[in-house]
Amino acid sequence: MPATPMKKDGETMDAQAQRLVEEKEEESRTRELSGGLGVVFSVVLVAFALFEVWANTVGTLGAMKLRMAHILFLLPLTLMLYPTYARESRRRASLPVWDDALIALSAACLAYMLWRYDAFARNGRLNDTDVYVGLALLVLAFEAARRASRNLAIVALVFFSYFALWGRFVPGAFGTSAFTLKRVIKAVVWDAGGILGTGANVSATYIFIFVLFGAFLKHSGFSQLINDIALTLVGRSAGGPAKVAVIASALMGMINGSAVANVATTGTITIPLMKKTGYKKDFAAAVEAVASTGGQFTPPIMGAVGFVMAEFMSVSYTSIMLAAAIPAFLYYLSLLYAVHLEARHLGLSGLSAQNIPAAGKVLRERGHLLLPLIVLMAMMFAGFTPLFAAIAAIFVTVAVSWLRKETRMDAKKILAAVIEGSRSAIGVGISCVIIGVIISSVNMTGLGLNFGNLILGVMGEGHLLLGGLLVMVLSVILGMGVPGVAAYVIVYAVAVPVLRSAGATEMAANMFCLMYACLSNITPPVAMSSYVAAGIAGSSMTKTSLIAMRLGAVGFILPFFFLNNPVLLFGSTQGVGAGEMVRAFATASVGVLALAQGLSSLPPAGKDAAATARCLALRGVLILGGLLFISPTLVTDVLGLVLIGSAALISRSGSK
Repeated sequence: MPATPMKKDGETMDAQAQRLVEEKEEESRTRELSGGLGVVFSVVLVAFALFEVWANTVGTLGAMKLRMAHILFLLPLTLMLYPTYARESRRRASLPVWDDALIALSAACLAYMLWRYDAFARNGRLNDTDVYVGLALLVLAFEAARRASRNLAIVALVFFSYFALWGRFVPGAFGTSAFTLKRVIKAVVWDAGGILGTGANVSATYIFIFVLFGAFLKHSGFSQLINDIALTLVGRSAGGPAKVAVIASALMGMINGSAVANVATTGTITIPLMKKTGYKKDFAAAVEAVASTGGQFTPPIMGAVGFVMAEFMSVSYTSIMLAAAIPAFLYYLSLLYAVHLEARHLGLSGLSAQNIPAAGKVLRERGHLLLPLIVLMAMMFAGFTPLFAAIAAIFVTVAVSWLRKETRMDAKKILAAVIEGSRSAIGVGISCVIIGVIISSVNMTGLGLNFGNLILGVMGEGHLLLGGLLVMVLSVILGMGVPGVAAYVIVYAVAVPVLRSAGATEMAANMFCLMYACLSNITPPVAMSSYVAAGIAGSSMTKTSLIAMRLGAVGFILPFFFLNNPVLLFGSTQGVGAGEMVRAFATASVGVLALAQGLSSLPPAGKDAAATARCLALRGVLILGGLLFISPTLVTDVLGLVLIGSAALISRSGSK
């Protein structure tokens, strides 16, 4: 694998990727702060990290005051980092005067809330000053969200305006009460269900610490280890570079909270490598887009969404992580097989031996960098909290980096990791704050319950498959163009009640919505992962999106497997024997492989019409056989195996 980024038209691939990410994702459109302003910004980032580590270890702040203090850092940093408008000059040695005023106002509002909160908590009443301060803080939060994630801010504004303004004029079940300004501000700003709610809590604890941990892993050289491991595992097999892209993106996605950032990180290396070894540029871009998207629901970090899910469900994060393990494995199993089939279809070989690092050498030089992840997982399974385990893993990362000179983290690298980690937490943090507006609006208006009742009134209770199809469409639409954490929360608010009422388990309903919210990254018309990958590859965005949809088609079907058979969500069901779990895993694996082959590309051009028709018929049989495994009954399993086995025998006899 090339050690340095390749160039395209005079622009390095890394620079091109960063430009494309900025074009497609608001979170990446940031200012370049220089001079004294840059120093101040870096100092505040370091202070932010130190405060978070203190507050989540030996600190004595209460939960609500921790959230306020967290937002006290987030709001000014967001206003400093993100430009006011798209065409604003990014390189700045000083801030516009309006930003200075907004930063001062945000600090004043939050300082007032920290001072006043104890009195509010005692009697639950707001005075006029509390209302005005809350209103100002709400406006500031919307402005910060507009800069960092415009699409999310628009969605939040629609929900909020429904709650505060026009919901009262809606007739029928979706009409709301007429809320006073004081009631609105109390619910959205001061109470624990609004901007100080679950989103802010998760951002101030799990998300920040795990993003910081990811930054330390990156600066220790973990990314290079991932690439080398992927090369040693599959680099020499048929279509090796594409399989490297799948495995590297999966491993990177485990510690990266953004599908788009994952594309930009690994795609600058894997996409040119795939093109060089014979893959068409559209296909190369699609592979990277689909592989990077899966990282958002792959343990252990799951793009930080798992922490929000654990809070909503009131279960341990370890339970979420275990439940996601099999679906994530099946997703990447189907993608690897689809890539393998394409390589055989094109007659591609793997990389030559001289381009593959020796496994022993990789483990000797960088294998120690796996220790922080091992420590993290071991501590969580031993019963330690994810926060304690992540903070311990940060210190372990620094310690083990000193085992070899090539990976040693000196003071400069440690400082860079701290600054990058704090900076990376800003965008997702402000998204978590503003989704509190959505949650509060849904709870106060009963929108989620009313929507669920409407759907159930149309389809009736107990129609799990129909309910899943409706929620699939809804989840993909609501998740388009919205960061992963926010996409899940939006879908959770309106879709999870529908699935629960239709008969789904709590874990299955949540995981179902999570996967489809993430898959919106490759779903046109707002397929952000596909668009960034297409830009790196120089391919057509439309073709790349369509190929990504085909490669990820099994991913769109996969959630129905565990929706109908929650045994696949490891540890989420009680009283399940080992034999039943093994059977569920084995049949689901056969099902997704059959679907991957059935949905693969058409036969090469030049085959006669009869051969093409025969091939299409066989693939239809494979698809039908794979779909039968969605039902967990023995009859459908046997019938599915018969269909798949018959297709395999006919295909083998026809190829002789």
